[in-house]
Amino acid sequence: MTPAAFGIARQLVLDRFPDTRAAWLGGSVVIGTATATSDLDITVLLAGPPAPYRESLRHKGWPVELFVQSENSIAHFRAADQAARRPATARLIGRSRILLDADGSGERLREDCVRELSAGPKALSDKELQAMRYGVTDLLDDLAGAQDVNERLAIAVTLWQATSHLLLTAAGHWSGGGKWLHREVAHFDELGGTTFASALADGMRAVALGEIRSMVDIVTAVLDRVGGRLFEGYRANGPG
Repeated sequence: MTPAAFGIARQLVLDRFPDTRAAWLGGSVVIGTATATSDLDITVLLAGPPAPYRESLRHKGWPVELFVQSENSIAHFRAADQAARRPATARLIGRSRILLDADGSGERLREDCVRELSAGPKALSDKELQAMRYGVTDLLDDLAGAQDVNERLAIAVTLWQATSHLLLTAAGHWSGGGKWLHREVAHFDELGGTTFASALADGMRAVALGEIRSMVDIVTAVLDRVGGRLFEGYRANGPG
């Protein structure tokens, strides 16, 4: 991260939020994965209104995403992220540089988010695992039976997402969405010496070129790690 990015982010917070309790700069510019289109992800902690809200803007040549929070809203979003096993809020604060810390809450909340990230998500229940195995199995059958090339590609993308999420959460690893889903699978590979991230990506590319075998093989390998395919005998009860 360049000193200029840090200084621009800090001054923006000072100018717009003079009563801020704390502020953090997170995202790609901090963790070292920034690209030419990366923005400044700034989380701001206020004592109350106008928080919480989110705003997108451009400041001194940088696209900026502002996440203006209260302690209650941070707790709300962290709980929702924990339930989804996708720790977006904890990442933004836990993997950050502190811009301002007026009352110690900046360091306190960052350390708390670091502990949350290190602990990992809650374990899947048997019901959740069965539902995910069934969903991936169903998509795999759809891929095998699809005749339209565009349908196959759409199924392959959805199958990549569902398989990656199954792989990660069944192993007690955080998941994500979009680029973060790929990054989490790559991190999983680094920890375990596996190659699922590249194999799943190669499988999608192969489907785009008209070949499904490699995608079928890698998805089947993931299913085999968590109990195998599941269709016959699967039952999900409705509400009430």
